[in-house]
Amino acid sequence: MTKSSGTILDGERRPEGRGAGTAPRKVLVTGVSGQVGGSLVSAVPQGITLLSSAHQDLDITDGDAVHAYVQRQKPAVIINCAAYTAVDRAESEPELARRVNVDGPRNFAIAARDAGARLIHVSTDFVFDGTASSPYRPDARTNPLSVYGKTKLAGEQAVLEALPAKSVIVRTAWVYAAAGNNFVRTMLRIMKANGSVRVVADQVGTPTAARGLAETLWQLVAKPEIQGIHHWTDAGVASWYDFAVAIAEEGAQLGLLPDNVVVTPIATADYPTPARRPPYSVLDKTSLTSSGFTLVHWRKRLRTVLGELKNG
Repeated sequence: MTKSSGTILDGERRPEGRGAGTAPRKVLVTGVSGQVGGSLVSAVPQGITLLSSAHQDLDITDGDAVHAYVQRQKPAVIINCAAYTAVDRAESEPELARRVNVDGPRNFAIAARDAGARLIHVSTDFVFDGTASSPYRPDARTNPLSVYGKTKLAGEQAVLEALPAKSVIVRTAWVYAAAGNNFVRTMLRIMKANGSVRVVADQVGTPTAARGLAETLWQLVAKPEIQGIHHWTDAGVASWYDFAVAIAEEGAQLGLLPDNVVVTPIATADYPTPARRPPYSVLDKTSLTSSGFTLVHWRKRLRTVLGELKNG
C-alpha cells in the first residue's frame, strides 16, 4: 500500500496530476476521527479519491442526511468505521449505542443500495460469547454478552438485510494505534508512572494494529468479488497479560519505558467491569488468507507502533 500524493479538501483527497476524464474511484470512509478510520486516511492507495467524514460532519443516525450525502457524493465504495465503541458505557447508554451501531450501518446500507455502491462494514469479536476453544469462523454461532456486542451484531444483520449482495462485514478485535485511546497507550502511561501494572490474564484474543487492518480494508476495496462476513486480526494469540508483557519488553528496548516494569497477571473476577467480555475471541482468518491476504504477527506490528510513538 502506498500513500496518496494528493491533498484533502473539504474531506476529499484527490491524487494530483490527473486530468479531466481520468477521475479516480471514490471511496467514502466514515469515522475518520477513530483509530481505523484515521489509519485508512493515512494509507489511502494511489488512484483513490477519498471522501472522509467524522461524527461532526455527518450524523450517521439520520437516515435522510446519510442518503442525501451519498447521493450527492456518489462513492463507489463506503467503508464504515463509525461506531459507538465505549464498551462499558454502552451498558448505561443502550439507546445511543443502538442508534450508532444499528441505525448508522442500516442507513449506509440503504444509501449504498440506492446509489449502486458497495459497503464494507467493520464489526467486532464481541458478537461472540467466548466459550469456544478454537478460532471463531465467520459462520460460527453468535451470542454477544454486552450491549455493545448486541448492537454490533444487530448492525451486521441490518447491513446484510439491506445490501446482501454488495456488502462485506469485517470482524476484528483488540485494535490499537499510535494515536487515540487504546490499551497500548494506556499501558505505557501506567507503566511509566507506576513501574508496575496488574492485567487480566484469562481473556485471550489477538492484538490488531489499526494500520494493518486498514491495509486489509483497502485490499478489499480492490476485490469487489468478496462479500459476506469475514474475520481479520493480526496473526498469533495472546492474553491481555501477554500483550502487556510484550509492551513492557518492547517499550524498554526502545527507551520508552524503564527495564524493570513489573506486570502481574490477575483474573477477570479481580477486575470487574460493567460489560462482560468474551474470555476467548481468537478469530479464524482463513476466508481472507485463502484469497491472498497476508498475515503479520501481532508482536511485529506492536514493535512498529511503538516505534511510531517513539519518533512521533
